Formats: sequence, structure tokens, C-alpha cells
Amino acid sequence: MIHKTAIINSRANIASNVEIGPYCVIGPNVEIDENTIIQSHVNISANTKIGKENKIYPFVSINDPQDLKYNGENTNLIIGNNNKIREHVTINPGTVGGGGKTVIGDNCLIMISSHIAHDCQVGNNVIIANNVPLGGHAIIEDNVVIGGNSAVQQFTRIGKMAMIGGMTGVLHDVIPYGLSTGNRNSLQGLNLIGLRRAKFENKDILGLSEAYKEIFATKNINQNINKLEVSHQENPLVKNVIDFITKDKKRSICTPFS
Repeated sequence: MIHKTAIINSRANIASNVEIGPYCVIGPNVEIDENTIIQSHVNISANTKIGKENKIYPFVSINDPQDLKYNGENTNLIIGNNNKIREHVTINPGTVGGGGKTVIGDNCLIMISSHIAHDCQVGNNVIIANNVPLGGHAIIEDNVVIGGNSAVQQFTRIGKMAMIGGMTGVLHDVIPYGLSTGNRNSLQGLNLIGLRRAKFENKDILGLSEAYKEIFATKNINQNINKLEVSHQENPLVKNVIDFITKDKKRSICTPFS
């Protein structure tokens, strides 16, 4: 059902069972798939593809990147399935310099007044609490939780199943399964509760805990990784952490010493 006050461009591609509420504005290059609900006063003006069974709340705005270099180029935003995007959230499509695409996965909860900037890559099952801005080009992997009033600096990576405490300034990349807090974020340990809830094997969790101590025993992380026992390196959780750290050496890794 489309409310009579909604303005839908004739070139938008809207599935037949999408609900669009009062005073929404949907632009010409928007595609919305089945069973998605868009409540009142939502503006979607950018090139946007929205999947199935999403719920978008009032005053969400999807519009041009906040990048002074952006000059109207044809870039995109892709949103997956079954996401909840709460009131006053703003999301920007990509820029040419950043690959031209912003992506949000499936089953995410993006809470009130959060911002997802151009060229961000947000995984599946991510929770972004109230008033959290993601700077451009940030990468947020699956099952991450970001506490309210935190801020994620541009180009920062947050590894899978990491947790960011409320009011944290995320300047350094956070390893998978890490817990990070602070005005300028430091590593506080591992998300052991999350790992247990996800039903990882106890031996792998214990191995990760031991490897964590060795990886961050000194500030020379790469040297510490090289000294890790073979049994630790074969642990899938540890392997994820090592791969994350060694994948992008241009970025600083959040450590207990940060």
C-alpha cells in the first residue's frame, strides 16, 4: 500500500506489496523489494537497492555523500534483507574514489540518529546503537555491536563479533571478538560471552584466550604472532584474528596499550 501523500518517481521500481507511508519521497533510481515497510516522512533520493522485509522508520534520509569531492556521479547504496533502520538515521551511497558503493547486509539494527557514510561496508547481524556515526570507508564485519554515542573514524575496520562500548572513539582497528572502549579506543579483552552464545567450542575459545595473551604480550604484535605455537595458529578463531591483523598493515590495530 502506498499512501496518497507519498511522492514516488515513475522510474522507481517498487514491489507490489511494499508499504510506503505518508509524505515519503522516493527518487527515480530506487528499487525496493517485497514486504519492506517504509513509514512516514522518509526520503530516499540516492541510487538505492533495498531488499526484502526491511522496516524503515520516520525521518530516515538516504541522500548524496557528505564528501566535497562528490559531484553527482552515479554511485550506489545496497541494503540487504530484514533490517530495521530507526528514526533519523542517515545513509549515503558510495563515491567514485571509494569504489562507488555503500553496502549494508542482512538482519541489522541501526538505531536512532546513527549515520552510515559513503563507501562503508556493514556486514550481517550488526547492531549500531543510538547516535553512532560511521565515517566514510569504515568496514564493520558480521555480528558487531557498537554502543551508543560512539564514533567510528573513517577507514576504520571492526572485526566480526567485536563489541564497542558506549561513548567510544574508534580510531584504531578492532580485532575480531575484541572488546574495545575509551575516549580513544583501547582493547579491554575478548567478547567471551558472545563467543559462548554463538556456541563456539570451548577448546577454541580457551585457545583464543591463550593466544590473545601472547599476541598482545608486547607492543611488537607482528613478532608476537610469528612466535605463536602451531596449535594456536590452527585454531579457527585465532586464525581469524591473525588474518585480520596482517591483512591491512597500513591501519593501526587497537591494543591494550592504545
